[in-house]
Amino acid sequence: MQQKAPHRSNRERTETTRAALFAAARKLFTEKSYAETATPEIVAAAGLTRGALYHHFSDKQALFRAVVEQEAASVAEEIERATPASLSARDALIKGGEAFLAAMAVPGRTRLLLLDGPAVLGRAVMDAIDAEHGARTLRVGLAIAMREEAVKKLPLDALTALLSAAFDRAALAIEAGAAPQDYAAVLAAIIEGLCIDAPS
Repeated sequence: MQQKAPHRSNRERTETTRAALFAAARKLFTEKSYAETATPEIVAAAGLTRGALYHHFSDKQALFRAVVEQEAASVAEEIERATPASLSARDALIKGGEAFLAAMAVPGRTRLLLLDGPAVLGRAVMDAIDAEHGARTLRVGLAIAMREEAVKKLPLDALTALLSAAFDRAALAIEAGAAPQDYAAVLAAIIEGLCIDAPS
């Protein structure tokens, strides 16, 4: 006797549909760019209908934002995995920076988060997304380091913004073919320079 396929809940169907849309959209956005990707291509690649896309997202930009937020969350998760609580505040900042560069080396991430993201969603939206993910991990690490008197006490928001910009610039340069070790060394030296009683 033929077995019936297990009944899937609405939530499971929703998650499956969204996962298919995310995977198809990410591939096309990173290979072709946001501007060159049309919604019919996305739904065809996902094996879905345009109705399914518009049931979950109001338009292509909303889907793009969801993909960007997912990528930003993945970067933050990789940083957090690389910086367990057992590390000193100084080591956590350096290891976190290394983890950021490694996470941004995933093909397509610099385009999504640093190029198309600001162009499509605007700087303010991207800053807000970053503040919840990558920049949040940096801000928390700096705050802990200041509290433990491992780094100089400086305006936290300004320091986070400037260091975050330096890391983003490094990721773009590495994506363009620069030596990762050169940028990692300079960024580590910047962090060491902020440290109190930094080793010579």
